[in-house]
Amino acid sequence: MIIKIVSLFLVGMVVLAMFGRLRWPGGARSAKRMRDARKCPECGAYLIGDGRCACGHKGKG
Repeated sequence: MIIKIVSLFLVGMVVLAMFGRLRWPGGARSAKRMRDARKCPECGAYLIGDGRCACGHKGKG
């Protein structure tokens, strides 16, 4: 009985994973956005807005 419950649970998880991949295929797009995001030339932190970075470097660059 417990084997049947565990196998049904695993099959259900596989089905949910397949529907998730069909519904939200934007994984490649979000990876591209992270690659193209602005970073501080000094420390490499992501820059948000036009302010200074946490390291004190001016955010233009």
